[in-house]
Order: sequence, then structure tokens, then C-alpha cells
Amino acid sequence: MKTFKIYSVLYLFSIISCSSSGDSPKPTPAPTPTPTPTALTDAQAMDQVQKDAIKYFWEYAESNSKLARERYHTDDPGNDAHIVTTGGSGFGLMSIIVGIERGFLPRAEAVSRLTTALNFLANADRFHGAWPHWMNGETGHVIPFGTKDNGGDLVETSFLCQGLLTIREYFKTGTADEQALATKADNLWKGVEWDWYTKGENTLYWHWSPDYAWQMNFKLEGYNECLITYVLGAASPTHPITAATYQQGWARNGGIIDGSSQYGFPVILNYNGASGNVGPLFWSHYSYLGLDPRGLSDAYANYWTLTQNHSKIIYQYCLANPKKWAGYSDKCWGLTASYTRNSDGTTGYTAHQPLNDPGVISPTAALSSFPYTPAESMRFLHYLYDEKKSTLVGVAGPYDAFSPQYNWVTPRYLAIDQGTIAPMVENHRTGLLWNLFMQAPEVKVGLKKLGFSSAQHNF
Repeated sequence: MKTFKIYSVLYLFSIISCSSSGDSPKPTPAPTPTPTPTALTDAQAMDQVQKDAIKYFWEYAESNSKLARERYHTDDPGNDAHIVTTGGSGFGLMSIIVGIERGFLPRAEAVSRLTTALNFLANADRFHGAWPHWMNGETGHVIPFGTKDNGGDLVETSFLCQGLLTIREYFKTGTADEQALATKADNLWKGVEWDWYTKGENTLYWHWSPDYAWQMNFKLEGYNECLITYVLGAASPTHPITAATYQQGWARNGGIIDGSSQYGFPVILNYNGASGNVGPLFWSHYSYLGLDPRGLSDAYANYWTLTQNHSKIIYQYCLANPKKWAGYSDKCWGLTASYTRNSDGTTGYTAHQPLNDPGVISPTAALSSFPYTPAESMRFLHYLYDEKKSTLVGVAGPYDAFSPQYNWVTPRYLAIDQGTIAPMVENHRTGLLWNLFMQAPEVKVGLKKLGFSSAQHNF
């Protein structure tokens, strides 16, 4: 969509009476018009937001490991400078592939930096193959995410492995250095002991700690952001889980199905903590940077319909705006987990959704939903870059959250929010990451084992 602006300048001439000396009437000079910047085309806007979001993982990466910092605060740049996030780093690997493919990043330098990152992962703390949620980017040692969360985090590990498999597929037929990088990625993902994290039961567990064992006791049961964890567990050629683990644990023997609707769109699956409603939009993003929902089905859902409906419901909720927040509109929408404005005006963190809506918009929500709601997401993108760039976009793309109601914006970034933007916009544009991940032979094996079929990828 290209917008042309046509300006007409009205020149006003004052007729001045001739003086006694016979001077001719002179026109009053017209005011010089202030030019209005031409709006970006759709392609230019998508290029720009991808390029900007990739900067988080390139220019603001943790300095030693070259992996993703958990957060970057432009109002406090040194804050937690060496906390590396495992899941966000997986999203960063995929963002860098987009940067290479689009010519935003130099390929040889990217390969060198990715090699540094994967060498770091090979020497970092692992717990039965799983990395922790947070690591020290200088030492590779675990940084506890909580008192008992000081060991393996299987979900964050699955987000990282989604990136590792994509790295492998992208570079496996390249130069000698690229093939070596692909081999490193392959070895790393094969080291995860997915079956250990069943605790001998037909379900997966999120955490294990060498100090607290299974005390966190967090089962992965649907539906939320963890579908990719089961898919990769089933796909593992070294430590696979069984189909029964998926059916009984994740799908609750069919109890995952939800027959309700919101705004005329079927909810399809029971969103944990939001029965009869939907959760934050990251549930339709994190697992689907690589896992292609187009034409993907199992006994419980058509995943393209599921993810599309999720995005459409959130969009329609923001249009309906039942809490009457200022600023919500067809071009300003999107609820997901992000920084938020607390009731006292301070900055916090929460999972924004229809059941938890404090009047805060998270840009990653609409932007990472581009494949599902392209027209609605495009309106939001132009709103950001054509109308609000000076206040809502910073050094690494759109800031993490803002509230028109309170005229509030946080000049901060989170890896897990920034990391889904470039990959999901690219999947909308070309399907690049979906095609790379889905061509991995193990992924097809795992999906088939769990009862999935894909009309898009012919199995």
C-alpha cells in the first residue's frame, strides 16, 4: 500500500492601493508549507520493523556469549547486562537468520558470531541436557530464575532448540564454516534428555533442579505456549517421549478441547487459566516461530484456525474495548505478556489478555500475529511507524509496552518480546522459518508420532 500525499498551496495576494508615487501593487509572500513525511509502503514498513527488532540480538547482544540479554533498558543500559535468556536466545537465532536472508546482516560475520554463541552453549551449565532459564553470559553458570528454579528449564530449552534446528537446516549445505555451525547446532539439540523430564510419568515437567529435584512440580498440560516442547520431545532421535505422554499429559485425554466461542470465533482449545476465553497472544507465537500451523491438524485442533482465531479474538476484544480504555482502536491493539504499568504508575510485568487488561498495549502482540491477522497487524505497524515513531519506537524497534490511557511508555525491551517480531513477520512474508524447521526429518517423525498431519508440508 503506497500513500501519496498531494499538497495544494493557496497563494493569497493583497491588492495594495497605488501610492502617490505610482508604485505597483506587490503580492504578499505565501507561507512556506511544512512537508508531511510520506507514509511508508507496506514493504518498507515490514523491512523497517524487522531490521529494527533484529538489532536487539545484534547490537545489544550480551557481549561475551553473543546470546540474547534478558532485557535492555534504554533508561538504564547497564542493568543486568550479563543475564542471558535461553528461550529469548532461541528467538534471537531465528531473528539473525532473517537478518542474513534479507541482507540486513553480513553473512560471514553472522556465522562467526553464531559459532561463538553455540560454543558458549556447549560449555554452559546443563541439567540432563536442558539449559536453565537464565545463564551468566560471562561464565555460562546458571542464574536462578527463582529459589527453586536453579536447574533445567525444559520449555526455555525447547524454544532454544527450535532455533538450533532452524540454524542447522539453514546452514547445512553452506561453506565449511557454515556446515561446522550446523553440526554444532545438531549436537546441542540431541543432548537434551526430554524423556528424563517425564519423571517416569505420561506427562512432561517444566523444571528439574539438582538441589530441589521436582519440587516445582509444574506439569506441561495444554493449552499454552508449550506445544513445541512436546513436538521436539517426540522428535528427539536420542531421548524421545512417547505418544502417550502427549495424549495424557498435554491433551488431558481430550480434555483440552473447548467448545466455546468469543466474538463469533471458536476458542477450540482450553487455554489454561482462561477457560471459555483466550490467553495472551504469545501462546500463538512462541511455539510457532518454526512450527508451521498452516494446514496442521491433530485429533484436537486445526492449528491454523486455532492461531488465527486467537489473534482475531484479541483484535475484536480491543475493538469492543469493554473497559473503555483510551486509544484502543482498529490500529492500536494487542495483548500479550510484557512490561506493564502498575496502578501506582511504576513499571511491572504481566500477561495481558481479556481477563487481565489494565489498558496496556504490547507491540509484539499485533506485530508477531502478522501471519494470522495481516490487515489488522499492518494497520498497527503503520500506526507505530507513520504516526507514533518518535515516542513508541526506539533503538531496537518498538518499545515493549505503552498505554494511551495514561500517556505512558516504557523505554525498555525484553528478548522474548522483541524476538518473535522479525521471525513472524518473515513467516507472513515468505514462510522462511516455517519451511526450514518443518523440513527437518526429525520434526516430521515427531509430529507423525503424536498424530499430526500437515497439508502444507504433505504428511
